[in-house]
Amino acid sequence: MSGYDEDILAWSERQSRLLRRIAGGERVNDADLDWPNVAEEIESVGRSELRTCEALLRQALVHLLKIRAWPGSSAAPGWQEEVIRFRQESADAFTPSMRQRIDLGRLYRQALHRMPKQIDGHPPLPVPHDCPVTLDELLADE
Repeated sequence: MSGYDEDILAWSERQSRLLRRIAGGERVNDADLDWPNVAEEIESVGRSELRTCEALLRQALVHLLKIRAWPGSSAAPGWQEEVIRFRQESADAFTPSMRQRIDLGRLYRQALHRMPKQIDGHPPLPVPHDCPVTLDELLADE
């Protein structure tokens, strides 16, 4: 048994020690390495980074929508600050290979669904049905 399901921390530390030994030129018993789970964990890291970037982009879109829907709200300046922060964080998290995997239309639809029905007792002003910004615009350093 690899220990993967029982103690992921101990498993990951053991696997990384074995991989470092191999990288250092040492021969280790291949049976000691849990190759299927090592491969799964490596893929998982990439998926996690992509999800993080998408979540930050989605949050930027939600706040952009709030600004459009309730421009006179006293909360609008705070939303603008959040847009800046989420855009900067998403740009920091973004890597070139993510471009082909990020579906901005899907993220925008999710942001639309996360919009409140009203703020300060007021319904939203109309907002675009389709995403009004590009991925490059969201990631641009302003």
